[in-house]
Amino acid sequence: MKKVLSAISVAALLATTTAATAAQCTNDTWKKVMSRGKMVVGVKADYKPWGFRDESGNLVGMEIDMAKAAADAMGVELELVPVQSSNRMQFLEQGKIDMMIATMSDRPDRRKIVGIVQPNYYTSGTNIMAPKALGLKSWEDLRGKPVCGKQGAFYNKIVTERYGANVVAFTGNAEAKQALRDKKCIAWVYDDSSIGSDLASGNWDDFEMPLNSEDDNPWGLAVPLAEKNCVFGHFMSGLSFNMLQDGSLIELEKKWGIKATQFLADKKAAYGDWLEGK
Repeated sequence: MKKVLSAISVAALLATTTAATAAQCTNDTWKKVMSRGKMVVGVKADYKPWGFRDESGNLVGMEIDMAKAAADAMGVELELVPVQSSNRMQFLEQGKIDMMIATMSDRPDRRKIVGIVQPNYYTSGTNIMAPKALGLKSWEDLRGKPVCGKQGAFYNKIVTERYGANVVAFTGNAEAKQALRDKKCIAWVYDDSSIGSDLASGNWDDFEMPLNSEDDNPWGLAVPLAEKNCVFGHFMSGLSFNMLQDGSLIELEKKWGIKATQFLADKKAAYGDWLEGK
């Protein structure tokens, strides 16, 4: 009898909590999107191949395809708004966009400002860009060698202490990458998504990103903070989950020529349908 009463108490508590959460949800963004039949999504316009302009000036890329998938699933039209790292959260806070898919790392401080839904859909980490001719195979190949970096980047200290690289830090990325071209260092250590963008540009055909990325920092799509645990947030959470589970994001990597990430392979395996293959 005590166990039954306990179970009833827990059920009642959960029901109360769910009802309280539901009462707090105005679902304003969801209603607005469905009412006007259009969703406005903030995306990058300068981060090839995740979000960039093609030769005709159209916004294209992996994250643009995700935005299209979201709009199609909701049965609404899609409007894309270019955002930058410096204004993407403000655009969402101010209601200039309904949602953001813009290469944003999921960080504790950002979760206080915008509603970053789970699961994370992508990740970036630390890697290097190096001449193909050098044939670098492991992080240990950097030991005792000059490696270009950017001043203030946290991974400069990591590759120095962990792998004994001699990091030569520059004030900006352009200077660091020019030093790499000038053979003043054997590699440039930086965020792998940025390196991937450079390699996809066609301006670095003699270079590669040869190592396994380390110290991953997952990316998350974001809705208004008040909508995170409401209809809009739950819908986008489901979208992220489904695209990870069915391999859609892996296919988008291939489509846009992005080096396959272990992150997506691991998520597909973790979320896989247990009946698959039976």
